[in-house]
Parts: sequence; C-alpha cells; structure tokens
Amino acid sequence: MATPLEDVGKQVWRGALLLVDYILFRQDLLRGCTVLELGAGTGLASIVTATVARTVYCTDVGADLLAMCQRNITLNSHLTAAGGGIVKVRELDWLKDDLCIDPEVPFSWSEEEVSDLYNHTTVFLAAEVFYDDDLTDALFKTLYRLTHRLKNACMVILSVEKRLNFTLRHLDVTCEAYDHFRASLHTLEKLASSKVRFSVERVEATFPQRLVYERIQQLELWKITAEPVT
Repeated sequence: MATPLEDVGKQVWRGALLLVDYILFRQDLLRGCTVLELGAGTGLASIVTATVARTVYCTDVGADLLAMCQRNITLNSHLTAAGGGIVKVRELDWLKDDLCIDPEVPFSWSEEEVSDLYNHTTVFLAAEVFYDDDLTDALFKTLYRLTHRLKNACMVILSVEKRLNFTLRHLDVTCEAYDHFRASLHTLEKLASSKVRFSVERVEATFPQRLVYERIQQLELWKITAEPVT
C-alpha cells in the first residue's frame, strides 16, 4: 500500500538508517558542529547526530509532525545528555524564503537561533526526501538560499533510495523521482555563483552497518560541498 504524502515524515525509511550508519561511522565530521537537518521526520538522524554535535536544528513542517519529533527527542534526551548536544525542533518550510520568527507560531525561530544557524552551521543532513519533484526542487532552492547566507563552508549529506516504478506514461519501469534528484545535483554543481562554489560526489556505502535494515543496492549517499568563492 502507498503511504499518503502527509504521512511520509512519520515513518523511518531505509535511507534514514543508511544516513545514521554514516553518522555513526564518521562522527569526526560532526563533533562539536552546528548541524541542520532538513525534512527530519521522526528526528532519528538529529538525535544520533546530537550525541557528538554541539547543536542540531531538527526541522520539518506541520504542527503534528514537529510535535511528534519533539516527543521523540525528549524521550531520547538521555542519549544526547552525555555529550552535551542540544536538539532544537524548528519549522523550516522549503516553500518560504525566510525562517518564521513569530513567537506566537509553534516551533518558530528566535533571532538568536537564526544568527547561530547562519554563523556556525557547517553540516546539513537530509534523508529520503526526494520522492516528489516539486519538493525536490524546493529543497535544492532552500539549500542554495541557505548556503549563500552561511558564514562558513558547509557539507551537505543526502541519502536517497532509487525506487523503480511502472508508469503508464512510459509503459515501462522508470525511476523518475531519482532521475530528477540526480539532475538537480548536476544543475546545482554547474550553477554560476559569485559567492558559493558547489561540488558533488557520491559516498560509497562500504562503511559498517550497525542498524538493522536491508542495505540494498538502490540506497545511495551523496555529499555536496559548498565553499565560499574567494
């Protein structure tokens, strides 16, 4: 059975488990860092990241989803307490240009948090958010916008599952969502910008598997590096 679009974020997908395995393997990349997770869903990757990172902004949209994410983080706060990491659940709508700083809105940002985000973030994470072309476009626009506002260079780690589907339009098995994701990576890398230079590389999934899931060939991890142009 298909998952309704509004419920996609309420499940833990294989790509999120692949991303968490990578986080556990490369803790050195995250230690002491400020990290932004986009489309966090259940908050699993943010919770694991906060065991080594300084601050993790765990973001998504929808009051119900964000409340569920906050409950998960509270229930697992003992995991992050030892390392002193903090997870902050905040709304980040890819269809809006600015972060919500209205204190009347649940999970809005304070001005201090916005400043911290732009001044200190060096890692972005996103897992299994490439299932709808419009949302993929919105995510890449958000990445472009945010990286141009950051003070420092940053690394973006993305996990994706290449899903094959039979389509009536092609009368064949295709992977349109994945193809659109790959085209978006290519477009981002080729964008001409006077402020930020993007490079893209695939991360081979040869690192140890510590979680229980089927690490199928269609699971992929990609890294984007965004560096200021000097």
